[in-house]
Amino acid sequence: MSTRYPFTAVVGMDDLRLALLLNAVSPAVGGVLVRGEKGTAKSTAVRALAELLPEVPVVAGCRFSCDPGAPDPGCPDGPHEVLGAEARPARMVELPVGASEDRLVGALDIEKALADGVKAFEPGLLADAHRGILYVDEVNLLHDHLIDLLLDAAAMGSSYVEREGVSVRHAARFLLVGTMNPEEGELRPQLLDRFGLTVEVAASRVPEQRVEVVRRRLSFEDDPAAFAGRWAAEEAELRGRIAAARELLPRVALGDAVLLQIAATCAAFEVDGMRADIVMARTASALAAWAGRTEVTSEDVRQAALLALPHRRRRSPFDAPGLDEDKLDETLERFKGEEPDEDPEPDGPGDGGPDGGPGGGPEGGGIPPQGEGPAPEELPASEDGPAPEEAPAPEEAPAPAPQGSGSGAGERAAVKAAEPFRTRTLSVPGLGEGAAGRRSRARTEHGRTTGSVRPKGALTKLHLSATVRAAAPHQKARGRSGPGLVIRRDDLRQATREGREGNLVLFVVDASGSMAARQRMSAVKGAVLSLLLDAYQRRDKVGLVTFRGRDAEVALPPTSSVDAAAARLEQLPTGGRTPLAAGLLKAHDVLRVERLRDPSRRPLLVVVTDGRATGGRAGGDPLALAARAARLHAAEGTAGVVVDCETGPVRLGLAGRLAGELGGTAVTLDELRADAIAGLVRDVQAAGQTTQTAWRAA
Repeated sequence: MSTRYPFTAVVGMDDLRLALLLNAVSPAVGGVLVRGEKGTAKSTAVRALAELLPEVPVVAGCRFSCDPGAPDPGCPDGPHEVLGAEARPARMVELPVGASEDRLVGALDIEKALADGVKAFEPGLLADAHRGILYVDEVNLLHDHLIDLLLDAAAMGSSYVEREGVSVRHAARFLLVGTMNPEEGELRPQLLDRFGLTVEVAASRVPEQRVEVVRRRLSFEDDPAAFAGRWAAEEAELRGRIAAARELLPRVALGDAVLLQIAATCAAFEVDGMRADIVMARTASALAAWAGRTEVTSEDVRQAALLALPHRRRRSPFDAPGLDEDKLDETLERFKGEEPDEDPEPDGPGDGGPDGGPGGGPEGGGIPPQGEGPAPEELPASEDGPAPEEAPAPEEAPAPAPQGSGSGAGERAAVKAAEPFRTRTLSVPGLGEGAAGRRSRARTEHGRTTGSVRPKGALTKLHLSATVRAAAPHQKARGRSGPGLVIRRDDLRQATREGREGNLVLFVVDASGSMAARQRMSAVKGAVLSLLLDAYQRRDKVGLVTFRGRDAEVALPPTSSVDAAAARLEQLPTGGRTPLAAGLLKAHDVLRVERLRDPSRRPLLVVVTDGRATGGRAGGDPLALAARAARLHAAEGTAGVVVDCETGPVRLGLAGRLAGELGGTAVTLDELRADAIAGLVRDVQAAGQTTQTAWRAA
């Protein structure tokens, strides 16, 4: 077994370590979501925590880790009449991003169930993680239905597997830890709320701390066993403190005054539902037990709020998690009751409060003061790590721009986007097979049943009636004598289902001088922001191409992070010529590469322009060049929609012509709204064919 990096050797990261330890003390807190940039020791700290958890007594031979003192009466391996007990280390089970539903919850052998009436169940990762840690790296990239199953099991403490009326239930209580890089996309608010605590992590910018990180990491890689041995005493001390806090936790009193502070805090920050109140109460109790106290204080409530509320404050996907600490202090002071007397001799494992956790000095875990800072799994290429992408800076003069800069004369500063609105549904025509989402029709693992096929490999979704129909003609030849059917492997039929997929929505935005009127560009940005919000809700990937001056550029390559796209859009300046053809050709290049990377994800091209075109780098008629570029997209079957930004009493209708060349449809800014009179939902391709026919006839 490989040696893991010691938990107490992780430099700094106080909030992360405290949140993990509180869940180790009280798994009822509900897990931890760790948000942060890459290379910040998120995974290192989580994996190291497993070494600190006490050994778990289990029933010998039970695949579901039943407790010998209180075995699960519904255990699939039960009933456990003769209880042979054994102890094993707490497990740390990792859920891969590409895992299937059967790998997560377990698989039922439908063939045996139908033919022999036997529930043959193969446990999944939820069973393996029972009474241990379930770790999901890049949880924001996990399919939504898997996240739902995972969080349901974490909330109920059990997992249910049902296949065509055959069901199995087993206990599944675990410490849930998820990590994510927000640059790669956000979790839905409903899923964020299901994580008890959240912490933000970032690499230190203090050179001395970074030096200590590098020194410890290199020392560990040179000799892992020797490095772990140097931290063995601190690890043992922390392990004992966790056990003592667990023992003290049932005796912690949560008084009415503290409960009032918790309720007032959640109400003051307008969090939805009651889960936040419950999580704060459990977290405050765990903090008191961790500090060795049997009374919860206002400071415990404050620390619990900082861990439990930031991710529940978001009102839109573009809001950053956070909490106003001044408002928090005012609320706690306003509803402050009588504090319990400080206990001079704590009953439990330590005399430090929440700040006296590991890393706070010799009493908290043995990390020396000079060692504070993150310990990344992989050292960054440069001292400060990869720099965040920045929006292109506007040029100061209308001089010729370098290749791909997209700048030009008459550039204006970025304007603020108008308020977003609910948009009409735009979908890709036909039936896809992409990743699960909420936009276009697709063959999926979940959804309404539309037919059946012979299974290719393991059977996952049985089509019962089709299986019965396939087996029925052969019953006499197979010697059927009883009431049950004689089923063979060849009789089984897999259900085909239709649901919704996520698409790649590529925005091509005109940022030229013709769009530069402040009120007009504000409305355009508001419309694109609305479409980005719609893409977020429908689980799409998004990309952003802009064109102005003499060329086009990829402002944001395709990503799952719609808030990154919103940030780029907000910073977008305007001005210069209108190289429409260059924007369409740049979009064609982006889609060509994405088809190679992810061929199953179908694209939707959204061009935001008034249809005007002026000279770019290429010579020739600008409108003819733009029409030719549009026909490239149409030839490859790319679904397209043109958002017509033309305003005023005299309109040229150029956006409608462009939509005809794309084989798509044109909608005005007003028609883009969901409550527009023009209708609520259109199929892009069908409407585009109508537009194309009418334009050519004219």
